[in-house]
Amino acid sequence: MALPELVLTGYPPEDLLLKPAFINKNLEYLEKVKELTENLLVIFGFVGKTNETFNSAAIIFNKKLLAIYNKQHLSNYSVFDEERYFRKGEKNILLKFKENLIGINICEDIYCAEGPTKIQAILGGAELIINISASPYHIKKVHEREKMLHARAIDSRACILYVNIVGGQDELVFDGNSIILNAEGDIIARCAPFEEDFLVYDLDLEEVQSIRLKDAKFKNQRLELLKSEITEPKIIKIPFGELKKPSIKKTPNRQVAGKSTTLAYNNLISCKEEEILKALILGTKDYLHKNRFKKAVLGLSGGVDSALCAVIACFALGNENVTGVLMPSMFSSKESIDDSILLAKNLKINYLQIPITQIYFSYIENLKDIFKSEEINLTKENVQARIRGNILMALSNEFGWLVLSAGNKSEISVGYCTLYGDMVGGLSPLKDIYKTEVYKLCNFINQKFNNLIPKSILTRAPTAELKPNQKDEDSLPPYDILDQIIKSYIENDMDYDYVVNNLGFPAEIVKKVIKMIDSSEYKRRQGPPGIKITQRASGKDRRYPITNKFSEY
Repeated sequence: MALPELVLTGYPPEDLLLKPAFINKNLEYLEKVKELTENLLVIFGFVGKTNETFNSAAIIFNKKLLAIYNKQHLSNYSVFDEERYFRKGEKNILLKFKENLIGINICEDIYCAEGPTKIQAILGGAELIINISASPYHIKKVHEREKMLHARAIDSRACILYVNIVGGQDELVFDGNSIILNAEGDIIARCAPFEEDFLVYDLDLEEVQSIRLKDAKFKNQRLELLKSEITEPKIIKIPFGELKKPSIKKTPNRQVAGKSTTLAYNNLISCKEEEILKALILGTKDYLHKNRFKKAVLGLSGGVDSALCAVIACFALGNENVTGVLMPSMFSSKESIDDSILLAKNLKINYLQIPITQIYFSYIENLKDIFKSEEINLTKENVQARIRGNILMALSNEFGWLVLSAGNKSEISVGYCTLYGDMVGGLSPLKDIYKTEVYKLCNFINQKFNNLIPKSILTRAPTAELKPNQKDEDSLPPYDILDQIIKSYIENDMDYDYVVNNLGFPAEIVKKVIKMIDSSEYKRRQGPPGIKITQRASGKDRRYPITNKFSEY
C-alpha cells in the first residue's frame, strides 16, 4: 500500500516543523501506523528526524520499519519552502519484492531527469518506481505532470506508481490524480480526480526486462552510470517468508478496485471550467470542514461573483448549510434584489434581507461634520460596503457561520474592493479567478445544471451599485483587457514595456493598471485566503513588498 508525501502531517506543515512537539507527535503516529500493518507492506510520508529533519518515506512491513527514504530534491520555489525546514537526503534504496526490485522516491525527486528515478531504475535495476507526492493543483498542472511522468517512464524503462495527495490545505488544492504508467509511458490505471480513491491494481513487471533488452539507450545509460562514482542503491529485502501464503487469484495487469473506470482524463473532466469548478468546490469544502465550520454565509448582491460563490458553497457544503444575505441600499436596483432572491430559491438556500439604507444615513449624519462635501464620493461608497461587511461578521459571530468573500482576482488585484467591507471573510473562493473566467464558470454551471444562475445576472453590466448609475467600467478597463494585463504582469512577470509593446494596449491604460496593482498590495495582504487556481496566485505564491518605491515607468 502506498500513501502520499507527508500524509501523517498534511502538506505543507510550514512552521509547525519548527516545533519539536509537532515532530515528536508525528513520530508517535508512525508507531501507531506500524501496529496496523499486519501482513501489509505500507509506504507513506512522514517527518523523519535524526540530528536533522527530513521529508521522509517510511517503508513498513508486517509491523516492522524496514527502511526510511529521505527526499533528495527539496521543492523551494512558488509556494514551496522545503529548504527552510528539511535537509536533503543522499541515499537511494530499493525494495526486493520476491524477484522484482522497487525504487522509492518523493515528489520533486521524479521531476529531475538525472535524479533518484534514473539511479534507482537504470543503475539499481528497479522495474517499478513508487513516487509519493504532494503536488498542488493549478490550471494545466495535471497534463504537465502526466507529460513529465510519461518521459520519466520511457527514460528509465520502468513502471511508475505516482501517488498524489488529494484535498484542500489553506490556499492549496491537491487534485489527487494518482496514476500507474507502464515502461512504455502509457497510463494503465488511474484514480478519480479531486476526490479520495483507493486503487488496487495487479501489476505484471515481466515485460519491463523484455523492453530493456531491446533498448540500446537504456544499456548505454547503465554503462555510463556504472563508470561514475554514484553509489548503487541499497537493497532492502522484504521478508515474505514470515507470512502465511494467502490464496489470492492473480489478475495480471488488471484493475481490481478503484472509482475510475476510464484511463482518459478528458472522460473524467470534460473541460477547463469543470476542472476549475471541482478544485474550487474541494478547496472550499475542506477549508471549512478542516477548520471545524459546518455552515457558511455570504452577501448576495445580484452580481455574478456572489452568484458563483453561492453555487460553490452549495456544492461544497450542501444547500442547507448556506445562507445568503441581501443588504439593499437606496442605490440597489429592483433587478439586483429580484435576481438575488431567484438565485437563492434556485439553490434552495436560506436567505435574509437586511436593508442598510437607514444604517447608512445614520453613519452619514454622525460623520457629516468631518466630511468635506455632501457628494457621494469614494468615502461614502466604502461606508456602504463596510456596513455590509459588519452585518456579515455579526451573523458569523452570532451563529458560528464562516463568511465567504466573493471578490475575484481581477478586482482584488487592482484594489477595486473595500478593505473591511466586501473583503471581509474567512475564505475568498474566487480570489484567484479572473472576472472573465467567472462568467465562463457561470455559463458552464448553467449548461450542466439547468440554469441555476438567473440569466439576467450574466447579461447585466457589472456594477457595485454604491452610487446612481455606477458601472465597473467607469473605474476599470473592460475586463477582457484588464485580465490580460493582470495575467501578463502578475503571472508571467512581464514588465511595463513588454505589456505595451507586445499586447498592444494603450500605454496609459497599462500604466494605470500596474499602478493600481502595485499600490493595492496592502489590501491583498489583509484579505482572507483564497484558493490557488492559476500558476501565480497572490499571497503565498506572489510575495510583493508593501513598502517600496520601485516604478517601471
